Amino acid sequence: MSALPRRIAFSARDGLRLSALEWPGDPRAVPLLCLPGIARTALDFTGIALRHRGRRRVVALDYAGHGDSARAADPTRYRVEMAIGDLMDALAALHLHRVALLGTSFGGILGMALGILRPGALAALAMNDTGPRIEPMGLEEVRAFIGRDPAFATIEEAAAFLRRILPPLGIPEAGWRAVAETTYARGADGRLHPRWDTRILAAMPREAGPTELWPLFHGLPAVPLLLIRGEASAILSADTARRMRAARPEMTFVSLPGIGHAPTLIEPPCLAALDRWLARLG
Repeated sequence: MSALPRRIAFSARDGLRLSALEWPGDPRAVPLLCLPGIARTALDFTGIALRHRGRRRVVALDYAGHGDSARAADPTRYRVEMAIGDLMDALAALHLHRVALLGTSFGGILGMALGILRPGALAALAMNDTGPRIEPMGLEEVRAFIGRDPAFATIEEAAAFLRRILPPLGIPEAGWRAVAETTYARGADGRLHPRWDTRILAAMPREAGPTELWPLFHGLPAVPLLLIRGEASAILSADTARRMRAARPEMTFVSLPGIGHAPTLIEPPCLAALDRWLARLG
């Protein structure tokens, strides 16, 4: 079986072209749907997909304005409610009737929304460094990053920049080039630009305090839950993680010392936890 994914293009209900990566697998198994963080793309899940392809279908989505999905003429198209609609369109277009959803950061929020809006479609939910309360300091750090286009001349420059500004992620020195390659792409001017539309920043709500989404979490159906947290995360606090675990004591929890937002998911404790989480679905 080829390790290379298939690129799928489909249309949202308003006609905007969206894109996903697909690794084929046993059609009898519950498929794994992977949703990246804001300003990230389907490429982030390559390692997870290569681990599980064949045993189950794996699909990773590029949001509007990200990766191979089209850029919108109007940046308000990038609002959260539009992303939720795009997720619903993706489920229909890609024939994903019931999924195990793995969501990093913003992707986990969309997973919680799916559990409320279409609970029958959610077979299991894994949330990577995200939850029903988003800390304002972490959100400001995200804002500062996603609206910026440094237009690097070389991948080495991009790698050095990311190594300097990103939180601790446990990435070895030699691994930063790969991070840069999944973050930036060569443009028509020959320079490296973000793999997302930096106008996404304009569509992000500005809250005076933390973003509170507890009704979404409390309304999740009784499905296998997994929470992954980097202990140095500025997005998901230790207190929020404790409250989540108290509300859903059956939820599996993985805590990664010294890791910030967001874990890469290829950390051995994450891989083992994801294996067990998916094994519960057969």
